Amino acid sequence: VQLQASGGGSVQPGGSLRLSCKASGFTLEYIAVGWFRQVPGKEREGVSCISGLDDSTESARSVRGRFTISRDNAKNMVYLQMNSLEPGDTAEYYCAAVPPGLCGSAVAGTAHSSLFRFWGQGTQVTVSS
Repeated sequence: VQLQASGGGSVQPGGSLRLSCKASGFTLEYIAVGWFRQVPGKEREGVSCISGLDDSTESARSVRGRFTISRDNAKNMVYLQMNSLEPGDTAEYYCAAVPPGLCGSAVAGTAHSSLFRFWGQGTQVTVSS
């Protein structure tokens, strides 16, 4: 039972990538899912989160207007469309299940990471010229 992230790669500044988060062993319907990223030596930070109830979203200020989170319950997938990528977006990206009502806290970094479940392997995103 886990969420597996994929779709990372190396792109130039200004480029785009779409990350996918696939659930294995359970259905994502009605489950909030968050995208997080981490750079070696730094704390993991919340990027975007989508509610399991009404598909409302929250995004970190640093990615607002550039990243879009969405979900396809029929495919048991959550996506992160990343446009206008910047070198500062370089990180390992992960997805995880977020408790109901905590999307905002997940993105703000005010909820303890032990609350998030089903972490899987991340996917590396590298933005450089």
